Amino acid sequence: MTKELIISVIIVVVIIAGDIFTTKYTNKSIETTTQSLSEIRKEMEKENEEDINADKLKKQIKEIRDDWNKRHKKLAIYIEHDELEKIETDLAGLNGYLNKEEYGDSMAQLDISVYVLEHIKNKTTLSLINIF
Repeated sequence: MTKELIISVIIVVVIIAGDIFTTKYTNKSIETTTQSLSEIRKEMEKENEEDINADKLKKQIKEIRDDWNKRHKKLAIYIEHDELEKIETDLAGLNGYLNKEEYGDSMAQLDISVYVLEHIKNKTTLSLINIF
């Protein structure tokens, strides 16, 4: 009886520790990406399109996509692939709009990207709503 109890306790502790680790990594990844996207938003919100530094925006979105691709490998272990593909698709769309310097469409794509990131964050957080 005690052997089964010890094994059960160890399993529960491992599950809780794994959840804490994955939640922290997910939150860190999403916060980093969201913060980088908000920097892009600040640059795009300049009043005159002539003041917008297109090269800076292209560099920033490339860095965001590279960082996301590195994190994707770890996130794919425990997050649905469909959710991660949505982010990659949105970032690719944002990259395309920024390359064409279509800032209105870029802003909409950026908002979609942030929304999907927050959705993933809320979905992976351990809560009663997500359990039931």
